[in-house]
Amino acid sequence: MSKITDLLGANADDLLNHTCKTITKDNIVIPSGNFIDQTFAYSNRSPQVLRSLQQLYGNGRLANTGYMSILPVDQGIEHSAGASFAPNPIYFDSENIVKLAHEGGCNAVASTYGVLASVARKYAHKIPFIVKINHNEFLTYPDKFDQIMFGTIEDAWNMGAVAVGATIYFGSSESNRQIVEVAKAFERAHQLGMATILWCYTRNSAFKKEGVDYHTAADLSAQANHLGVTIQADIIKQKMSDKNGGYLAVGHGKTHPKVYSELTTDHLIDLCRYQVANCYMGKVGLINSGGESKGESDLAEAVTTAVINKRGGGQGLISGRKAFQKPMKDGVELLNTIQDVYLDKTITIA
Repeated sequence: MSKITDLLGANADDLLNHTCKTITKDNIVIPSGNFIDQTFAYSNRSPQVLRSLQQLYGNGRLANTGYMSILPVDQGIEHSAGASFAPNPIYFDSENIVKLAHEGGCNAVASTYGVLASVARKYAHKIPFIVKINHNEFLTYPDKFDQIMFGTIEDAWNMGAVAVGATIYFGSSESNRQIVEVAKAFERAHQLGMATILWCYTRNSAFKKEGVDYHTAADLSAQANHLGVTIQADIIKQKMSDKNGGYLAVGHGKTHPKVYSELTTDHLIDLCRYQVANCYMGKVGLINSGGESKGESDLAEAVTTAVINKRGGGQGLISGRKAFQKPMKDGVELLNTIQDVYLDKTITIA
């Protein structure tokens, strides 16, 4: 705890002692070791899907706590391999990606068809695989922001994957097609017994207004979460919210004044709580992304994000660049420190 407090710095007291009075903790499902029995056992998920979910929640240093630490590395496509791996070239080797997740005590590793297929027989039985089935490919000119499928659900199943992950750019002109594609893919994954994770990102140039980027606004990102659970994602991945008022600034769509007057405040934990609320009050787990690597501040930023997520009612972090864009030893330390936040029982739900 002393290490965590030191890393939180001047924000320690505010983040560790805040009480959420908007949507109180008695209204949300709090992560626990029996989370699957509590939430999914009475759903339409098959016994095979329940088993896959248990593999995800039951692996790594956070096994059977209700919390999750995932290493995601699909940046080789999303941001180019050079941009992603030049800071630490060992990760051009696909095996090192899976090795980092395994040695870092993660619940699972999320990566591309190619990365996971290349080491499937060596690692699929050692750490759960999450195959990212679609990507935004940036080699085409001019750039276009679209998620396209890179393989089949059967291929993911054949390499031993426990789950599949996908991204939808909610709010984009392509989102209608992406929703249909991903909903069908998730249905097939459930039929084969795999769990599903959705990257619920907002994407539209109109979400930037007067120099302010509202893509991470709580009201817009939470609605993306609600769309994600609607297509039966088992876990929602979302960026940490740092602001609110997206609907009001953009002037599009419908919301309610109470979203801003009663259900949220400007506090980061309260903004995260609203994201959790839109995941069926936590019945579908919210994991927040770790963000880009900024160097020396990575550890403090990761711990801060983890504390906000945990106290907000989320279920963990999915942190990639902060871990793999540095020596493996340092990456393992970062992942373990994030996990320590969720293992520390003195850090409670706000």
